[in-house]
Amino acid sequence: MTSSARMTSYQRREQLIAVGRSLFAAKGFEAVSVEEIAAVAKVSKPIVYEHFGGKEGLYAVVVDREMRALTDALASALADPEAHPRQIVERTALALLTYIEENAEGFHVLVRDSPTTDPAGSFSSLLGDVSMRVEEILADSFKKQHLPSRGVPYYAQMLVGLTVFTGQYWADRRKVSKEQLAAHIVNLAWYGLSRLQPKPELLFEGERAKRAEQKRLAKEAKERKAREEHEEHERAEEQKRLQRASRQDHGQVDHASDSGTSSSRLASEPESVSASASESASGTADGTRAASGTASTSALTTEGDPDTDVDHGCEDGPASGAEDGSNAAKGAIDVDANRTDSTVPANPADLKSSANVPDSAGSTGSIDADDTTVPTNSTD
Repeated sequence: MTSSARMTSYQRREQLIAVGRSLFAAKGFEAVSVEEIAAVAKVSKPIVYEHFGGKEGLYAVVVDREMRALTDALASALADPEAHPRQIVERTALALLTYIEENAEGFHVLVRDSPTTDPAGSFSSLLGDVSMRVEEILADSFKKQHLPSRGVPYYAQMLVGLTVFTGQYWADRRKVSKEQLAAHIVNLAWYGLSRLQPKPELLFEGERAKRAEQKRLAKEAKERKAREEHEEHERAEEQKRLQRASRQDHGQVDHASDSGTSSSRLASEPESVSASASESASGTADGTRAASGTASTSALTTEGDPDTDVDHGCEDGPASGAEDGSNAAKGAIDVDANRTDSTVPANPADLKSSANVPDSAGSTGSIDADDTTVPTNSTD
């Protein structure tokens, strides 16, 4: 297959490089063949072998050119050591994004898988070279800020990776301009660099943070257990208080019932005592009347019975009959007094006032004014 227009050797070489770069960017190194390169360039396969020796030679030339273009752009941004560190970060971010904008296919070739036959010409080797230059700049900046230099290589890789992978994402999704994207990159990188700590440590996921978290959790568990025990104790005390209050309420009800019963009993006792006293007084009066009646009968019998005068007249006469009547009356009174003593104690004074019985001196008198008077004179 020959070209419709005849080209010089240099022109043909440049044509094959452009075709190869487009195919490698779209499909990757492994998916592209020499036949496809020749067909797209409208040349025969021997032409490709004549200029590059095969697919690998063409790919190496494409990568070398792209690496030199990107390296020159980044080196120019990093070349001025007297510039402000933030200005260096801004220049570097803009240089990368400008290269991506102007050489989209070349950037895709660099970020795609490269053949293992030539690792020196890979994109990773380019990033390594750029990182070394960034490391030199950061070392000077760290020295001025009195920060330890052992973390400089890592910070350099971070900055390069941040910028490159962000640019790779932007190459396929250009929703913002390169200036806006560069501002976002600088915002994260610069404000992180300007507040670096001499001895940074993880606040949440480090070993010290984990130990602190374990202590915190243990303390919270202990406090929660103590709180639960306190609440349990409060509930138990409240239960005890309720039980005591319930017992006190029952005790007051029982005491009120006992008090009512006692009051009823005390109220009924005076009535019983009054009734007993009335019965005793009535019994005493009846006994007195009986004694008087007995005495009167004895007197009448003594006066009217001739046999009695015959039998007793010689010895005792009327005086002996009067003494017998008096003794009978006294016996009746004593019997009635004994009956009264079983209920309510009798008052001797009352008994003596109601019935004039012989006292210790032997004096006698009438028992009742209405009844027949017992004779006290022997002549009567």
